[in-house]
Amino acid sequence: MSDTSTNETSQVNKLSPQENADFNRLFWHSRRGMLELDVLLVPFLKEAYLDLPEEDKTRYQNLLTCEDPDLFSWFCRNGQSENPDHARMVKIILDRIKLD
Repeated sequence: MSDTSTNETSQVNKLSPQENADFNRLFWHSRRGMLELDVLLVPFLKEAYLDLPEEDKTRYQNLLTCEDPDLFSWFCRNGQSENPDHARMVKIILDRIKLD
C-alpha cells in the first residue's frame, strides 16, 4: 500500500461515524457521469478534502451541485464560473494536479 493510500485510510479512520457517513456521501457525489470529472474529483476528495479549511469543504460540497457540462468546461478552462466560490474550488483542484 502506498504512503498516500495509507495516509488517506488513517485520516478516514479518525472520522466520527457521522463524519464518515458524510465523507462517503461526498465520495458518491464526487463520482460523476463523466470519467474526466471522476479522475479529478475522486482523487481530490480522497487525498486533499480532509485537509481543507471548513470554508473550502463547504465550497467543495456546493461545487458538487453543479451540472457536469459546467464542471467539465471549468476544469478544461473553456469557461469560468460566475460564482467565485466555485471558481476558487476549481482553481484549488487544478493547482493540486499541477503539483502532482
